[in-house]
Amino acid sequence: MSFSIKKVKDRRIKIAILGCGRISKNHIRAIALNNKNAELVAICDIQVELLKKTQELIEELKKEFTEEIKTPKEFTNYDDLLNSTKTNELLVDLLVIATPSGFHAEQTIAAAKNGIHVCTEKPMSTNLEDGKEMVRVCNENNVNLFVVKQNRLNSTLELVKRQLTQGRFGKISMVTVNVFWQRPQEYYDQAAWRGTWKLDGGALMNQASHYVDLLEWLIGPLESLSASIATIGRDIEAEDTAAIQMKWENGSLGTMSVTMLAYPKNLEGSITILGEKGSVKVGGPAVNKIEIWEFADSREDDKLVKTASYETTSVYGFGHPAYYKNMLEVLTGKAKPICDGVEGLKTLEILIAAYHSAKEKTIVSFPFNP
Repeated sequence: MSFSIKKVKDRRIKIAILGCGRISKNHIRAIALNNKNAELVAICDIQVELLKKTQELIEELKKEFTEEIKTPKEFTNYDDLLNSTKTNELLVDLLVIATPSGFHAEQTIAAAKNGIHVCTEKPMSTNLEDGKEMVRVCNENNVNLFVVKQNRLNSTLELVKRQLTQGRFGKISMVTVNVFWQRPQEYYDQAAWRGTWKLDGGALMNQASHYVDLLEWLIGPLESLSASIATIGRDIEAEDTAAIQMKWENGSLGTMSVTMLAYPKNLEGSITILGEKGSVKVGGPAVNKIEIWEFADSREDDKLVKTASYETTSVYGFGHPAYYKNMLEVLTGKAKPICDGVEGLKTLEILIAAYHSAKEKTIVSFPFNP
């Protein structure tokens, strides 16, 4: 990066969380696990009941961790949170945005203009132009923009990534990604924004966003794609089912199949990579189990296959604490970001291209400019 970002030195990094819904619990626990270097100083949500539940969670964490965990200030209005930083009533180094995706751009830009680093949950935006503006404004104001891609830190995927980096697969012929999950109508009925085009998107944009990230991060830039989407079993604006056919710049072909209608629960979140010298499938409900591991040669990494797999009770995985560790090291000048705004844009470009392809019934080439 050509711009100059001020580093945080000799103190814990002050963090505020905007949005106290279901994913915020992962962030709060990740901050607690990194408590020597981070402190949650504020939480903000328009729903008082969610603030109450969040404070209850924090009280439980106080009992679990020996390091001091303070009670964060509460805000029910984002402007009030920002104003408190302007008047120096509250110091915030990093704002974590866990609100509906359609709000991310506006909220990121407001924080950046106040000199606050931003971490936004996936997807970074529901609109490609908004995503680009988020990156531009953060650069202009010399703040970091992080986009949460905690699956990159899964032990299973880190092991696969290493084999790909080393060229162990040889030429890759086929890649398949499957996300066969269950989201009942009750899930969408919890909030009016769920499943809407403006604030949420559908199965691709929301639930499968991390798996879309794997297409670029593991295999490389796409050359083209063709997509179909459908709303088959849920009463929502956006899609509950999608299928994508892809071609990468390296010549590989692949497919991605996504549905939120799997019965009776989350069945599979997987990626299969077939190459001339190796075949791997990482499956389980959330790319947590290495189910196939075959290579023409033998290497030390082969001994790590069993230990890399793990049991999970959540499709979110357990990568948030490690992602926070990276962010904190970036903010103190000790590391480079695992996934910044530019990386986040790569996923967003694929998502928007897929929706365009489905709407226009056409093959989309990359780079994609809607």
